[in-house]
Amino acid sequence: MLYYRRKILLALLEVFDGQLTAKSLQKYLFLFTRAQSVKAFDFIPYRYGCFSFQANQDLSTMEKYGYLEIDEEQNGRFIKLKQTGQYLALLDMFDRQALLDVKTEFGALSQTDLIRYTYQKYPYFATKSAIARELLTDEEMATVEKQKLTFTEPQLFSIGYEGITLETYINKLIINDVHVLCDVRKNAYSQKYGFSKSQLQKACIGVGIQYVHVPELGIESEQRHDLRSQADYDILFERYEKTTLINNHNALLKVRALIDTDKRVALTCFEKNPLQCHRSRVAKALMQLPDINYTFKPL
Repeated sequence: MLYYRRKILLALLEVFDGQLTAKSLQKYLFLFTRAQSVKAFDFIPYRYGCFSFQANQDLSTMEKYGYLEIDEEQNGRFIKLKQTGQYLALLDMFDRQALLDVKTEFGALSQTDLIRYTYQKYPYFATKSAIARELLTDEEMATVEKQKLTFTEPQLFSIGYEGITLETYINKLIINDVHVLCDVRKNAYSQKYGFSKSQLQKACIGVGIQYVHVPELGIESEQRHDLRSQADYDILFERYEKTTLINNHNALLKVRALIDTDKRVALTCFEKNPLQCHRSRVAKALMQLPDINYTFKPL
């Protein structure tokens, strides 16, 4: 059974005669989601502008299931429907119309003009682009540059990925000008798409953020069993402070060194609620080190 968001991707290809370049598909999908009140896909600014990791993963999954094929050709990466079907008819009436409107308004544009339009209309999504200067005027580039938030003051952040998409997560890091993401999980693996070590590292690198895994500051998964109340978490974390944090003080100093050199560092783990995540105790320990010149902000 197809997820609704995957039906959108198939319908998009269907509307565009069964074939699109990967770059064009991402741009058309982005423009389509601008018309949605609840967006089916989130996007980040990436090498060629607006990009959805989830859409990219869904396309790869549907290739495995035989719905489409992804061909690397000399003039680009092409996404092609293999199984024909009335995919547009599977969408609700508002999404059907929105896809048709995208085709009507933008279907005649070349890929280059399509990318240029998204940069002009949505300059934030051009902030990490490798080709923006080739496509935009000096005035338009100045508008893009204004979207880049930069801060000089050293700052320690903490962020959990529970309940949010990879794109929302990465956008939080970008907006706060995070330079280094410190993953303090013992095992940097997640069943949630995008948050296993290799996936998260790739996403960070793509937007100019350094990824560092510090497993020494993690908690063994078996210690997290039977946590039913905040009191259970508090007991676990008090034990963590007296053992792991003391025994791995050098790992804590490694994070401190990153703050000293790279200025803006975020600690990350799974839980949304920092009171139910050991990263809050890592942050507390870092804030208690001598001669600090940074402040703390949970994201």
